[in-house]
Formats: sequence, structure tokens, C-alpha cells
Amino acid sequence: MKIALVDDERIYLDEMARLCREFGEENRLEIEISKYSDGDSFLRSDDEYSVVFMDIYMNGSDGVMTAKKLRERNSGCILIFLTSSTEHMPHAFSCHAFEYIVKPFPPQRVKEVLNDAIKIIPIPSKFVELYSDRKTVRIALGDIVSAVTDAHYLEVELSDGASLRCRMTAGQFVEQTNKDGRFILVNKGIIVNVDYITDFENNCCILENGARLPIRVRDRLKIEQAVRDYNFDKIRGCQPGSGSQRYGG
Repeated sequence: MKIALVDDERIYLDEMARLCREFGEENRLEIEISKYSDGDSFLRSDDEYSVVFMDIYMNGSDGVMTAKKLRERNSGCILIFLTSSTEHMPHAFSCHAFEYIVKPFPPQRVKEVLNDAIKIIPIPSKFVELYSDRKTVRIALGDIVSAVTDAHYLEVELSDGASLRCRMTAGQFVEQTNKDGRFILVNKGIIVNVDYITDFENNCCILENGARLPIRVRDRLKIEQAVRDYNFDKIRGCQPGSGSQRYGG
């Protein structure tokens, strides 16, 4: 997620950057932040942003004027105004602002707005950090096909055919994914990314890579329904991973 911060007060630029980074860490999202001290320097940038935090009261081009020029070239980004007064908010919302935050802003307010924002924009790449072969590697959740318990280890299969052997439990893996809705527990110690399930046969789920993983027999109907629900949500345009994790049991 690329975020632009536009504010002529350094204290707010730095605080907003800190809160955005914290939000990314808490939600395991890649966050890239650019800071601008005035609207003119922001408009000179050719970068495209998913979210723009814009101060209304600035020297030079104020926030509303800057936002109007922004909309001429980027009508899709989420625009959030920062202001010390709500006096000019009617003019601000004519720029199709998503929300506004009043200064001095409480940290939780910023994170709430960011959480609302990621529900309506293409979901950024979420990742987990796994320790394997004496090093920590960062893996995008979308690249993980399955995770299967083997004694005190977890065998994590990736979409490129690679495999990581990590000393962790299935429960720890689930927490690492922030209970992402793509992953379902189909059997004890067996977690599968729904995006890679192609079919069910003889009490097994069949994956794109040809693997056949056994599912808990008594929960077969529940598991198959969870997969259908997930795929239906995708068709409707709901964000993968935005809901609570679905379990087979």
C-alpha cells in the first residue's frame, strides 16, 4: 500500500508516518510512505498512491486546492483530510474525500480510518515471516499453498514448488496469518489455502500442485461449504482475507 502524507507541520508528518507503519506491522501489510511538506511538491510527484492524507491548512496551495488538482489525474485514490477545524469540510468533501481526521488526532482514529480504507481498495500483499534453514524469510500469503504438521515442524508448500520446514505449530502459523480467511483447517495439523483447492474426492482435497490432503471425514460437508462461501465472496468482490478465518472443525 503506497501512502502519501501531505502536511506542512513536521510533527504531524512524523506522527502520521509512525502510525501508518504500526498499522502495517499489526496487519502484516507492506506499507510504503512518502512525505510532502506542501501541496505543490506533492503535485510535482509522478507517483500514484492508494491513500493520501492531506492537511487542509497549508502554506501555498491549501489542501482543498491540491485535492482538486489531484482528482484531475487520479480519481480513484482514497483521500483523507487532516484539519484543525471542520469549518471548511463542505468544500473538502466536494473533492470526494473518503474521511477526515481532526487534529490533534488520537492514534486509534488513524488506524480505524486505515482499516476502513483497505476494505474498499485492492488488498495489499499480506505476508508472514517464517524461520527456515537458519534464516528468516518473508513470504506473501498468496504464495502459500498448504502447511502440514510434521512432528514439531510445519512443512509449508509454496506455489513455485519450493518447500519450507519451520519449527512452529499450526496454531502459530494461523496467528502469523492474522487469521486470514484464505486458510482453512481441513484436518488436524493440515491447513490449506482455499485459492489452490481444485476439487474434493474420496475424503481428500485436491490442490493445483496435484497434492491430495486428507480432510476430516465428519466435517467434510462443513469444509466444502466453507470453500463455496469463500469463492462466492470472491465473486461478489469481497476482499480475500478480510473476514475471520474459517475452520473445518
